[in-house]
Amino acid sequence: MSRRAHPAHDRFVDLPDRGRTWIVDRPGPRRAPTVLLLHGWRASATANWQPCFDVLSEHARVVALDHRGHGQGIRSDERFRLEDCADDAAAVLDELHVRRAIVVGYSMGGPIGQLLWQRHPERVRGLVFCATAADFRMVNEFVAAVALDLEDAFNTVPRPVRMMAMKAVAGRIAADEAHRDLLVDGLARYDERAVVQAGGAIGRYSATDWIGAVDVPTEVVVTEQDGVVAPERQWDLAELIPTAETSTIDAGHLSCSAQPGLFAAAIDDAVQRVAHRSRRPWWRRIGSPATSRRRRVGRAGRRSRPGGGRGDRFGR
Repeated sequence: MSRRAHPAHDRFVDLPDRGRTWIVDRPGPRRAPTVLLLHGWRASATANWQPCFDVLSEHARVVALDHRGHGQGIRSDERFRLEDCADDAAAVLDELHVRRAIVVGYSMGGPIGQLLWQRHPERVRGLVFCATAADFRMVNEFVAAVALDLEDAFNTVPRPVRMMAMKAVAGRIAADEAHRDLLVDGLARYDERAVVQAGGAIGRYSATDWIGAVDVPTEVVVTEQDGVVAPERQWDLAELIPTAETSTIDAGHLSCSAQPGLFAAAIDDAVQRVAHRSRRPWWRRIGSPATSRRRRVGRAGRRSRPGGGRGDRFGR
């Protein structure tokens, strides 16, 4: 397939009445869908999604943005809200003249993607979630503890010392030096106050009252070794969404840096399944919740829970 005429163009964009943010914009084949990537807490678009850019752009236009307070995202005196991040993402689609996108949310990007569907459903063609949940209140103590440690560090530890510590931690996590540098760059750029507030917003987040209304094709990629967002919470997310199908990846929460090849393959597979399903007539892909679940297990061979039937697995 031929490529779009415009080259890859990563740049700042001004969002009217919102602020300025950094986006990654990689062209795909003509008439291909657009994939919108939403990164996790304390990361940036590039730090989180670099492993996926090339593989996804083989069959989609790929757009990613730095969320407010993260990377080179919007800087604001307003308190950090996940809802504002969702509205920022919709504003990016407006600026790029993209009518609808397949929205992919990782960790904190999961709640942002869910809110994007709730607040701007006409912009969402399909959803992919990885290492995330519909209810983060169960991990509130962990997130609150990390946010408190960050706040203490910001107040007491000089920035050069913090950067040395970040580099050491990133070196233990990342698969190689290139991914380590991406992690360090993302961590170095965030707004300290906003990131602490973001941790609190994540810990208070729950979509369990309304997530069952999602009516677009959805894929949930479960990170089976996740010590931050427990796999059980990720399976709960899949079961709450009538249109969700699932796959698993034998990796932990930071698989995007620790196992980038495995992570990219799993995300690419999930995006392609959503793209395929979104081309089918709505009456063939959306039924009652019970009907949808029987279809995804019986026809696609994917599991609704560990140990039940045959699942799509990466890394084993």
